[in-house]
Amino acid sequence: MIREPIAAGQFYPGSSDGLRTMIESMVDDKAGKVEVIGLISPHAGYVYSGMVAGAVISEIKFNDTFVMLGPNHTGRGKSFSIMTKGTWITPLGETEIDSELGQRILTSSSYLEEDHMAHQFEHSLEVQVPFLQYFKPDVRIVPIVLAHARGNVYKRIGKELAAAIKESKKQVTILASSDMTHYEPQESARKKDSKAIEAILNLDEDELLRRVADFDISMCGYAPVVSLISAAKEMGAKKAELVKYQTSGDASGDYSSVVGYAGILIK
Repeated sequence: MIREPIAAGQFYPGSSDGLRTMIESMVDDKAGKVEVIGLISPHAGYVYSGMVAGAVISEIKFNDTFVMLGPNHTGRGKSFSIMTKGTWITPLGETEIDSELGQRILTSSSYLEEDHMAHQFEHSLEVQVPFLQYFKPDVRIVPIVLAHARGNVYKRIGKELAAAIKESKKQVTILASSDMTHYEPQESARKKDSKAIEAILNLDEDELLRRVADFDISMCGYAPVVSLISAAKEMGAKKAELVKYQTSGDASGDYSSVVGYAGILIK
């Protein structure tokens, strides 16, 4: 299946030259590269969240394949959806799905189902792909979209994902796509996001789930992040690092109603 871009010209420039120029302005080609198990990157329009995405992606040593976990904003498709074959297109070119790894993940999972409908109009993973293509044009991906469920489901998905990756013997990076607090004043957003980020930096997915509920944190990708943390710990993660945090207000100048963005590495 060919997955055509739906965010080009909206979340990021629709032309190859325009997109490459914008990404160049948001990444640091001279940043020191570190080995990571996973990372968290935001998925808003590049003018708002691109500086955070660019900062965190600039710091990683690239593996051949990225397993991408994103939330389901559209309500379409299966609740826990994986694509194991096909090509994703952006203005920067074509990116192939790692079918061998995707099939291994699907076979080992208690919840994931083969499905393309959840991905067809979902932007949360698409906006990550041009950054990956910029640094590694031949990168391969395994896209996974998660809908609402109990926390133990996300944890199980993460643990089974880790088992499949380890069995594959491949060098794989897991990317969780998430924005933080949505449409609150700057001070409130920063306060809530600091609580969620603290739990993530402690690699405590249960505490993250508790804080999202207790403090009413409108973090749209908490499910992918929970699965990422669970997988990363199975793969030997010892620490996490906040690379950059900012809000949409830092780009627009309007701090009355902002969305928060965090770029985090898990090592």
